[in-house]
Amino acid sequence: MNEERTIKLDRLRYTKNAASSRLAILAILLDVLFFVSIYKSDVGSYYYNILIGASILYNLIFMLAAFLASEGVKNYKANYSWLLIALGVIQVVRIFIIPMQAHSATVTVGGAETVVMGSGQFIRVIIYLVASAACLFASAVINLQKSRALAQHVASLGEAKA
Repeated sequence: MNEERTIKLDRLRYTKNAASSRLAILAILLDVLFFVSIYKSDVGSYYYNILIGASILYNLIFMLAAFLASEGVKNYKANYSWLLIALGVIQVVRIFIIPMQAHSATVTVGGAETVVMGSGQFIRVIIYLVASAACLFASAVINLQKSRALAQHVASLGEAKA
């Protein structure tokens, strides 16, 4: 049993951390679905403000940072896990910014009061953000576990040679 574990750990030296990397990429995809859902909405001029501009800028930074982290975790670099955790926390915080505000807001369009974000869209964008955050957290945890196990294994190999 111990030999199987050693082989499994030794194999980490020669393979990429595909699980963590793919989860980070999935988080980017879910974020894209979130912002497409919001930005395609045409509810008067509600979305034409500085908050949306900041959101667009954040989405670009998020995608770049998450992609960078996906490449970093592919090589078992533990520091990128902390970036993924931070991005996941921000994804959760984002629920309380645009979706919550838009869901409780109404605008007058063509003389009629219209809800900016209906319940169906609200639930969908919340699911996108929560799922994106979950993918980021899972990616980070998997990478931390594998990178620590690999570091301990490589250290034990060094001790065995000495």
